[in-house]
Amino acid sequence: MPKILTDAQIDAYHRDGFLAPVDIFTEDEAAELRAELEVAEARWPEAFDGAARNNAHLNIMCLDRIVHEPRLLDAMEDLLGPNLLNYGTVLFIKEPQDPGFVSWHQDARYMGLEPYSGVTAWVALSPATQESGCMMMIPGSHDRLRDHEDTYGETNILTRGQEVQDVDESLAVATELRPGQASFHSATVIHASQPNRSNDRRIGFVIQSYMPPDVRQVIKPTGAQLVRGEDTHGNFYRLGRPTRDMDPEDVRMRDKVNAEWSDILYHGAEKRRNY
Repeated sequence: MPKILTDAQIDAYHRDGFLAPVDIFTEDEAAELRAELEVAEARWPEAFDGAARNNAHLNIMCLDRIVHEPRLLDAMEDLLGPNLLNYGTVLFIKEPQDPGFVSWHQDARYMGLEPYSGVTAWVALSPATQESGCMMMIPGSHDRLRDHEDTYGETNILTRGQEVQDVDESLAVATELRPGQASFHSATVIHASQPNRSNDRRIGFVIQSYMPPDVRQVIKPTGAQLVRGEDTHGNFYRLGRPTRDMDPEDVRMRDKVNAEWSDILYHGAEKRRNY
C-alpha cells in the first residue's frame, strides 16, 4: 500500500519518466522556507555563489529540513522502497528576467551513478511557471541514454552546457508547480528549462537524487546521507546533518564533497567552470 502517492501516480512515473505536480508543503510552509533561505543568502552570500549552490543542505538548516521532510520521503519510499540515500542537492535559482536556461539533457549522462534508479525531486519555493522557466519533460524518453554535446554555452547553467541534439520539442510537457509542490524525474528522462521572463525569482531546490543503497558511484568515491531505513551496501561514506547554519566543519565537508563532484561531473571534459 503506497504511503502518499496513488497507484496511478506511481504508474505515471514509470511510464513517463516523471511525475508532476506532487503536493509536499503548503504554500505557507514554502513561503517560510523561502524566507529562511533568503535571510541566509543575505547574511552569507558566499554560501550561494558558484559551486556553493551544490550541497548547501550540508550547511544550511532550512535546506536540510526539506531533504528530510517526511512527506517527501514517504513519496520516495513509494517509488524506491524503504531504504533511501540522498546523494546531494542543487539550488537552481533564476533571478527575474534572467537569461539563464537549462538545455535538453539527461542527468545520468555525467553523474557516474549506476544503476540509473535514482529519483530527482525538484521542490518549488516560488512559482514555477512557463513564464518563470519551469522544467519541461519529454515523456517516455527515459528508455536509454542519448549522446550529449558539451556546448559550454554562456547562459546555459549546466556544468558543461551539455545538450541532447534533435529533441522533438513538440512532445514536451511543462511541469508547472506552485510553491510547496514538487516534481519527480528519472535520471534518464530528457528535460530542460527556459529563461525566467517573470518579475519574481524562480527558486528550485533539487534533491539529486534520492536513491536505493545498491546505487554506486563509478567515477570517484564520494559521500551520501542515509535519510530513511538502512544502508545495506555501504557504497558511499556517510554524510551528517547540520545543527546550525554555516558551521565551519559543515562548510568544509560541503567543499570536500563539491570538489569530488567537480571531478565526477567534469570527468573527461575539455574544461571546467565554477559550478
